[in-house]
Amino acid sequence: MAAKPDRKTALRVLGTLEETYPDAHCALNYSNPLELLVATILSAQCTDVRVNQVTEGLFRRYPDAAAYAGADLSALEEEIRSTGFFRNKARNLVACGAALLERHGGEIPRTLEALTALPGVGRKTANVVLGNAFGLAEGLVVDTHVKRIAGRLGWTRHSDPERIERDLCALFPREKWTQASHVLIFHGRQICKAPTPLCTLCPVLSDCPRIGVTRSR
Repeated sequence: MAAKPDRKTALRVLGTLEETYPDAHCALNYSNPLELLVATILSAQCTDVRVNQVTEGLFRRYPDAAAYAGADLSALEEEIRSTGFFRNKARNLVACGAALLERHGGEIPRTLEALTALPGVGRKTANVVLGNAFGLAEGLVVDTHVKRIAGRLGWTRHSDPERIERDLCALFPREKWTQASHVLIFHGRQICKAPTPLCTLCPVLSDCPRIGVTRSR
């Protein structure tokens, strides 16, 4: 059975990564909570760069929940086609806009329960919106980078995002949760890559058991 992660070591690693990536932030462009919600929905299985390209015009054409609720589905599909899974995403955006109008007066709710009850909004998306748009740390965002790094560092033995989230939230104080996901994502994009991490450049190599790493540079 794997050893339980050492909280002191985990905090030291996170501190080093915070110093390494002082400008780590949400890479999605947005100017209000609705825009962040839409961008995060579109980011599923898509790069942030591509999403930002699409939303530059999308946000002008759909400025509020009512615009999404009343959108022509076929037109919306074409506008977001390049983000992938565009039919499902378009349906979710229209349904989400309608739900926001019906349940919340067109405003973005500020609770995890209310957000995850919206069409197309899972726990990850809700945590992104709460942490970045409202400064509310209700959980820790677990994307593919966070999942990979947490496993390699031995912070979790699980593969399910919600169980990984619980493990990481137990390691770090609540005030660290939002920024922790940002620095881990930055580290995953620049150093701890899949499938071949750049271990020789890693600032936390001495504290990393490199679990599951079969080759590196």
